[in-house]
Amino acid sequence: MITAFSTVISMAAFIAICWWAWSSGRKAANQESAMLPFALPDEPLAARQDARPDAGRRVARHAGGANNTTQEH
Repeated sequence: MITAFSTVISMAAFIAICWWAWSSGRKAANQESAMLPFALPDEPLAARQDARPDAGRRVARHAGGANNTTQEH
């Protein structure tokens, strides 16, 4: 009985959240959130490589993770 009751409550909560998330009042907020990844500033490639401790090296991984080697390029 408790399991059935909790299932019904969970389903009702899920439907309520979905209804709220896709309601017409949230359309502007959803569109703004969808554009957030594109609003990030572009970083030059050199700046990203200098920030990594393994910049300029490539790690070749083989099946099973064995025989890992580091190659300079």
